[in-house]
Amino acid sequence: MSSWLVILLCVVVAIVVAAVAIIRTRNKTIRKIAYMLDAMEDGEMNFRFQEKNRLNRTLNRIRTIFEMQRQQHEQDSWTKLIRVLTHEIMNTVSPIASLSDALAKSVDENGHSELDVKAGLETISDSSKNLIGFVQTYRELSGVAKPIPKALELEDLIGNVISLNSEYIASCGAICKYKPQEPDLMIYADEGQISQILINLIKNALQAGAKHIDISARMGKEDDVIIDVANDGEPIPPSGQEQIFIPFYTTKREGSGIGLSISRQIMRNHNGSIELIRSDVNQTVFELIFR
Repeated sequence: MSSWLVILLCVVVAIVVAAVAIIRTRNKTIRKIAYMLDAMEDGEMNFRFQEKNRLNRTLNRIRTIFEMQRQQHEQDSWTKLIRVLTHEIMNTVSPIASLSDALAKSVDENGHSELDVKAGLETISDSSKNLIGFVQTYRELSGVAKPIPKALELEDLIGNVISLNSEYIASCGAICKYKPQEPDLMIYADEGQISQILINLIKNALQAGAKHIDISARMGKEDDVIIDVANDGEPIPPSGQEQIFIPFYTTKREGSGIGLSISRQIMRNHNGSIELIRSDVNQTVFELIFR
């Protein structure tokens, strides 16, 4: 065999070996990144790669950055939640303590009082009931039941929700319609819980003065099912758009501030998501994704 053939063969072998090494490294890198993304998606940040090379060090830095941001976000959420709880409880308990003390001091040795004891006790009772109602609301927020999923046809599910709320919708002078972009769409979910989300979004829209509520559904690029709930009511203020899913945050006087928080918990329990896509003078749109 001539020398140039030997050289050519060596070059070919070297190229093949290099290509195989690159492919193996690439596949290994893809597996690492996929593992990291899966772990982060599940909220598991306790993984760490051995820092043998630059890639592993970079992935570990990314994990650390996301973990710090997650902890800060959780801390901010807990701070806001505790602030709201403290404010609501103190607003209720302080008048009860003050009125109770005043009634006790006003009663003389013969059991007579210059104050209207009956009215005072009624006030204390009403305040106590309000506080119990507030605590019950918090229990509802923290106790979302595990979903019992089954196959649901969206046309039937959404049709039933609209029908059940038709009188309330009509009394607000509004129209609610379901317009699927594709026929025969189905999801595997808990019927009662998903109905609760849709009812909450419809009522929020009506309380915002919406006259048209359009619900649509379509298939996503990854074979997920996407439901959009749009309305033409007053937009959510920009300052509140990032806080509407925080427990007890509300932009409405009559709102409890837990509807969207519970909705997000329900969607997470279904391995899905709910997001505010837009809210401006033209339209407010919430998007539900079922994966």
